[in-house]
Amino acid sequence: MTTLSKTDKIQIIESRLRGLDYKKYGLEVDLLMENAKSAPDSDAVSNIENAISEVNNQLSVLNSELSTVNELTE
Repeated sequence: MTTLSKTDKIQIIESRLRGLDYKKYGLEVDLLMENAKSAPDSDAVSNIENAISEVNNQLSVLNSELSTVNELTE
């Protein structure tokens, strides 16, 4: 069984954070595009806003985990 080092864990978390940042930005662009329509679909806007909220929650959890891992000793 292989145990991940502190550095490995940090790299994994940071990679996930970057992925979520990309996802969030993409959703924000989707929201801009939907709202730019002459008649934005309120369901689509709501779905995108909910997805952004979920990503924000995931970012929060990962940032908390990153803080915990950073406090570990090697």
